[in-house]
Amino acid sequence: MSLGPRERGPAGSQAAGTTLSGDAATLGGHRSARLDNGVEVVTEAMAGVRSVATGVWVRQGAALDPAGLAGASHLLEHVVFRGTESRSGRDIALAIEGIGGSLNAYTAREHTGFEARVLGHHLPEALDVLADLVRHPLIRETDVDHEKEVVCEEIAAVQDTPDDLVFEMHGDGLWGGHPYGRSILGSRDSVAAVSRTDLARLHDRTYTGANLVVAAAGAVEHTEFVELAERCFGNMEPGEEVAAVDPPPPPARGTATVSRSSAQVHIVLGHPTRGQSHPDRYPLILLSAALGGGMSSRLFQRIREELGLAYSVYSYQSLYRRAGVCGSYLGTRPGCVSAALGAVREVYGALASDGLGGGELRRTREQVKGEVVLSLESPVARLHRLAGFALVGEAFIPVDEVTRRIDCVSESDILRVAADVMDPECQFVLCLGPEGAGPSVRAEVQPGGGETCS
Repeated sequence: MSLGPRERGPAGSQAAGTTLSGDAATLGGHRSARLDNGVEVVTEAMAGVRSVATGVWVRQGAALDPAGLAGASHLLEHVVFRGTESRSGRDIALAIEGIGGSLNAYTAREHTGFEARVLGHHLPEALDVLADLVRHPLIRETDVDHEKEVVCEEIAAVQDTPDDLVFEMHGDGLWGGHPYGRSILGSRDSVAAVSRTDLARLHDRTYTGANLVVAAAGAVEHTEFVELAERCFGNMEPGEEVAAVDPPPPPARGTATVSRSSAQVHIVLGHPTRGQSHPDRYPLILLSAALGGGMSSRLFQRIREELGLAYSVYSYQSLYRRAGVCGSYLGTRPGCVSAALGAVREVYGALASDGLGGGELRRTREQVKGEVVLSLESPVARLHRLAGFALVGEAFIPVDEVTRRIDCVSESDILRVAADVMDPECQFVLCLGPEGAGPSVRAEVQPGGGETCS
């Protein structure tokens, strides 16, 4: 669990080829620099750690894919691993695994990430491999065709996993076609439509200095890492920063059912929220934890422990630059759908009208603070947090400050946010399961643009 950035900090001193900001003593080991071509470099040293996690992020993701080419960013992420000007695909894997490290990449809504974890003294080799992947992919026709087949298998895997598929369908329905609801993988048809030329143009336009964040956490020394980044990325073209996605329209609400042969009905409820930089994310994360963040949560206790209506039930939240979504998931047998949804709506309604009482709020604060602090004992978690702040251009917030802000969330803050995002009448609900297994009383889906909820 992580909390995103909130406010920009002051700039600091100057150094040759970079602009430095922050101070390791006052920011708990976090330091940042910016190369002359716009590449942002951030580090966080961790005492007592012998490994380092490092990565390169590009401000280009699925929500920013060109019109008609959904899935292009994800396909490009695959293709770069097929080979570069100096390494074959096998050479890329061996370069990291041969020094005992691991290599990974992923595509999100608004960015693409490439990362490695190695022993501290292998950091130069790891960053060199990442730079090669990002800067010099061959993007050959045969590689594009090959990875299209791999991505189609990935799409098929989601189609065969209903508790994944239901989230994709829910996002598409909630956002009414806005890019935030678009599948990161794309569809078979949209992936087939992407050409080698499309990927080469996307790479040339977006994999540039102005769109890059280079980060390291763990056994890292900031000045040395900046010098490494300068060698690996300093001569990149600056380019132009990718424009943010347009704000989404008013979301849909109501209940929709999709028929599919399965043993369970998979249900996702969701409500839009403010974007990731809004201060309301602190009460929101507390509400989400109290709703379905563990075995003591309201949903788990009511739906599973008291009523036995689900094995898996939990809350979720996804926050983007322009907006976000929070909600819950459960899977239940076809004959239990109406009872389960009724119980979930009762839990939502109680939160919306009453918020969290003092004792429950105190317990939830401690739960969330513990999850935040424990997760950040991992260099990889620290790395992702570093990149998350930098990608939206906002100042790093030390962990102690995060826990202080959690402690400052009041009962009135909780009640205000709960009344907004927990009102059961304002949820968009999608049920995926056997025909006729949806709720016996079903509201019509109201598309965005109609009467809005508070």
